[in-house]
Parts: sequence; structure tokens; C-alpha cells
Amino acid sequence: MIRIADPGPQTTVQDLGRFGQLRQGIPPSGPMDMRAFLIANRLVANADSAAALECTLMGPRFSVETPCAIAVTGAEIPVTVNGEAAPTHATLVLKPGDAVRIGAARAGVRAYIAFSGGIDVPLALGSRATYLRGRLGGVEGRGLKRDDVLRLLPAPVPTPRELSPAPSTPLPSEPEIRVVLGPDVDRFTEEGVAAFLSGPYELLPQSDRMGARLRGPKIAHARGHDIISDGIALGSIQVPGDGQPIVLLVDRQSTGGYTKLATVCSFDIGRIGQVKPGQRARFRTITIAEAHRLRREWDAELAKVAGGPIAA
Repeated sequence: MIRIADPGPQTTVQDLGRFGQLRQGIPPSGPMDMRAFLIANRLVANADSAAALECTLMGPRFSVETPCAIAVTGAEIPVTVNGEAAPTHATLVLKPGDAVRIGAARAGVRAYIAFSGGIDVPLALGSRATYLRGRLGGVEGRGLKRDDVLRLLPAPVPTPRELSPAPSTPLPSEPEIRVVLGPDVDRFTEEGVAAFLSGPYELLPQSDRMGARLRGPKIAHARGHDIISDGIALGSIQVPGDGQPIVLLVDRQSTGGYTKLATVCSFDIGRIGQVKPGQRARFRTITIAEAHRLRREWDAELAKVAGGPIAA
């Protein structure tokens, strides 16, 4: 069992996500940075689908009451076990009574804490992922709070290993996000598209797991910003009437009536999830063929780092 002493500002239980429910208006949820989530689970010998913790800007303090192993990945963040510094991107074997503290992120936003066996919370529509706005999944559909107790599914303590060198996590000061234009690019002026691609755009504090709100060059519409509502894909970039883009993420709505200028490629969703409020990013357009090639390269690199093909 895991006992939470301090949850941090927002720590939730996540697994790979809740699929097949968008038609009911329920998003998939799951981790914002899929790559970091999968690596954490692999380091403690879990299935890719095992539930872990996602923490935002600062992690939790907790103690363990049973032997287990943990791994912390994602944002560049300090970890201590019983007051002693411990590495990230490594298997940390814990014994009953050990106290762990995950500090404030030095770079990036979201860190992941996987536990051997995975976190045992009730399934909600086939998933343990927390959907905060819908109060669904995880621990009563909410973020963790002080004195919460988390149970772990039974599993042997794995053989420790460490990724050396650790996968590069910190983003450049102004990261590049790759996009495919469309589906509504014809609803924007050429100048508007050029403004979007010239950037940069600052991430606003109002951003969350539903969407990344950005501020930068105004994107001009050619024929108004409203359309008949249609489906929203992961990474869709809506542009409402103010000309400022919103990147829709894992807790996104299922449909929307604003024009969509572009879609962030799946392999760069995690990069958006690690951009801090106030940090700026730029967008670069690529072709669909390039996106497929880069996704295959992303899959191969992740499988190499994680120690085998990814089942996600």
C-alpha cells in the first residue's frame, strides 16, 4: 500500500486511457506524455497498461507499507528516498516504511511515478484513468489528497535497472511542434496560416489536460470561425474568433464548432504536455507521409529505450 502525505498541486491516477467512449462525450484521458508513462511502467516490469501517477509541476510525498519498486520519469524533477537523493529513469526498490518525496520540476511540467504491479483502483468504463472534469476513474474521479491510501496489484519486485544515459526530457527554451495542416485550413487566409507558422506562441496559465491555450500572432479567418460541430481528434488546433489557437489534448471535448487549422502529430503531444506556462513554442508543418515516417521512428526509438515493442 501507498500512503499519501502530500499530494502536490495535481496528482492523478492514469493508465493508457478510456477508449470507445467519445460518442458518449467522454474523452480517453490517460497520460499527457505517453512516452514518459510507458518508460516508467517498463522500468518496474509492468504491462504498458498498468495504472501509474501523473503529477503536475510538483510531485507527491508518500510512504510505502509493502515492498515494491517505483520509477520516476518525465519532467526533470528531484527524487529523494528517506531524505537521500535518488535517480529518475531508474528502478528504485523500496521496503516497508520508506518515505519518498518528488519535488518541484526544474524543467518540464509532468512527471510519472509507476509502481510495480500497478495501482489498484476500480475500473470505470474499462479504464483506471482519471477524468477530472467528469469526476470519473482514478480515486473518486479527483486528484489525490492527503491521507489517501493506494493499493497495488500483486507483483514480484523487479530486478533494478537504470537508463543510462537517461532519455532526454528537458525541452529547448522554444520547442518546435510538428503539425499537419487541416482539416479546415481553407477557412483561413494565407496570411493567417503564415502567422501561425511564424509564431512563436506562449502557453497560457489557463491551459490544462483538456487544452493548451496559446497567445501569439493573430490567425486571420477567411470565412468566419464557426463551423457545424464535428469530431475533435487528439492534437486538433482550434482557432476561435480571437485568432488565438487552442491545442486540444487528452481530456478534450468530443465535438467542437470552431475551425481547426492543423493537428499536432501524435509523437509531439508529449512535448506540448511538457511546455510550462509562460514558455513559448513554434509550429512547423509537415506532410502526412513525413508524419507517418516520423511516427515509425518514434515507435522504434521508444521500443529501444523501453526494452521492447510497445503494446500501446
